[in-house]
Amino acid sequence: MSPLHATMVSFAGSMLPVPFLICAIRPVFDILKKTRLFGGMIHRLSARTLRNSEKVKKYGFWGLILFVSIPLPGTGVWSGTLAAVLLDMRFKIAFPAILIGNTIAAIVIMTLSYGALGAINLLP
Repeated sequence: MSPLHATMVSFAGSMLPVPFLICAIRPVFDILKKTRLFGGMIHRLSARTLRNSEKVKKYGFWGLILFVSIPLPGTGVWSGTLAAVLLDMRFKIAFPAILIGNTIAAIVIMTLSYGALGAINLLP
């Protein structure tokens, strides 16, 4: 699979659930918070996400782009989606920011991966 094709497939796969997650996270979390089994886990997940989303709080749209575009553990599309929902960002602000951030991350990862693979192919 070419690097461009792999990037497009992974980009589409990560963006496909975002609209559903934006609409469904809040009601699902509200239900799960009331259960003994999942209540603590939901509270910890929410607290950790909000703790890691200081830039999103401070800069709003641009902060969410930055948060999603940094390809490190704990950031990315799904964490950014959760942060947007927990910070009560509107869909028409959150979705474009996540889309732009994911595009930047995809380009960065493709460039790094292709560069590393290209360097390996140059070795004898």
